[in-house]
Amino acid sequence: MASIGFEEKLWQAADKLRNNMDAAEYKHVVLGLIFLKYVSDTFQEKWNELMEIDPDFAEDRDAYTADGVFWVPEDARWGYIAERAKLPEIGQIIDQALNVGRGHLK
Repeated sequence: MASIGFEEKLWQAADKLRNNMDAAEYKHVVLGLIFLKYVSDTFQEKWNELMEIDPDFAEDRDAYTADGVFWVPEDARWGYIAERAKLPEIGQIIDQALNVGRGHLK
């Protein structure tokens, strides 16, 4: 059995995510996830840097915002989301993580 290519796997994953959602609405979900992944990765790089300096300082919101890095709460970090990806409530977890309008990411 031949393995499917990377692009095909991505397409199948996108179809699964989209389900019955309108394409106009779906693009906002996907863009939100891409944004969340980016800010989470950027946050994680800064967090790793701060952990080497002083572990107590690694959770100081000001240490991130001073460098123009979004503060990402633990329940919005990509690792937290990835660990829960197969849970039935993953949609709610992602909704909470993307709750930028209510100041979840700052």
